[in-house]
Amino acid sequence: MGQSATLVVGVTSHQPRTVIEQALVFARRFDASLVCVQVDPSRFVVDTKDDGTIVAAPFDPDGGDVVDEGIDPDIVSWAAPLADSAGIACSFVATAGDPARMLAQVADEVGAILIVVGTRRPTLGATVRQFFAGSVSAGLTHRQHRPVVVVPLDPVSPETPLPWDATR
Repeated sequence: MGQSATLVVGVTSHQPRTVIEQALVFARRFDASLVCVQVDPSRFVVDTKDDGTIVAAPFDPDGGDVVDEGIDPDIVSWAAPLADSAGIACSFVATAGDPARMLAQVADEVGAILIVVGTRRPTLGATVRQFFAGSVSAGLTHRQHRPVVVVPLDPVSPETPLPWDATR
């Protein structure tokens, strides 16, 4: 396998494995490598070290200290073997800031042909966060040129009103 193409997948500590599993399906089909990107939306990048580790500070001045951030080791512990067993080269990147912008930036840096993200679970908290922060997938699809695959995490039936549908 030559794996000359690259896919980017947005990962979080609390998302189901389905997102990375689906990204691996696409990586296999495109004979591509996979870059898993975790973005801390509560911080911004202050500096990047030679080893790729970022130094991030909170947007909120009372939100804590400037810290070195790396990818959540729990994500690596299950995703790396999954990618390895699928024969897919996989790397991990931690960054901070607006998730849509940072995923697009990493995709630009690695020349990704595709970005894969998951939907948010339809909870009240997720709906409120999406209202104030916006949808990562919507931000990606409107602000950069490459295709975005959105993996549904908890689809609802056609009869179920959507969180933003006030007419039902």
